[in-house]
Amino acid sequence: MALSVTGAKAQDKVEGTIGADIVSRYYWRGQALGDGAIQPTLGLSWKGLSLTAWGSYGFVDTKDTKEFDLTLAYSTGGFHAGITDYWFDRGVSFDGTPFEDAKYFSYAAHKTSHVYEANVGYDFGVVALNWYTNFAGNDGVNKDGDRAYSSYVEAAAPFKLGGLDWTATVGAVPYRTSFYSEAKGFAVTNVSLKATKDLKITDKFSVPVFAQVAANPSNEKAYFLVGFTLQP
Repeated sequence: MALSVTGAKAQDKVEGTIGADIVSRYYWRGQALGDGAIQPTLGLSWKGLSLTAWGSYGFVDTKDTKEFDLTLAYSTGGFHAGITDYWFDRGVSFDGTPFEDAKYFSYAAHKTSHVYEANVGYDFGVVALNWYTNFAGNDGVNKDGDRAYSSYVEAAAPFKLGGLDWTATVGAVPYRTSFYSEAKGFAVTNVSLKATKDLKITDKFSVPVFAQVAANPSNEKAYFLVGFTLQP
């Protein structure tokens, strides 16, 4: 569910992408959302517009929440903006009502398991800045129990070192919400360092392998995960 739309040249024809990440743990914006998982991606793009489907399905614990997301985005140069519809098969609604075996086509207020998020950002090359805000659906709540319009802001800086491609990331929740690790106000929820290297299988085929060390200072937890990406 960690989507980052980077700037790209507008292409004249429709291009498709397909792939999957295999991860030892599902980690997202400072939160551990499950154990080992397969996370498939399917997308189409045309002249800066893109439509992407993404999912996460645990293969270690069958009780892990299953997820299916759709993102519509636009990018030009370093600027990008988009809307994501997150869907989860189980959880707790923002009014405290638990739900199991949630229906995908259930959109009723206080019963839906969809979360709708808007994002905007700019990739400066040396650093990418992104802002995300939930605007509808199963959002978190503030101290008064009202919809928090939960938000998350992140800065990510890529660099190369020791033959690896690295990304250093810092993310924070700007105000109180129950959506992000029960943040009580401004809270740094994600500090991570990720390294990626292509593992050569044949002269024409390689598999990107990555490892990530991450911590959530707001709840004093740390994580280490590894994974690889399969993409034709």
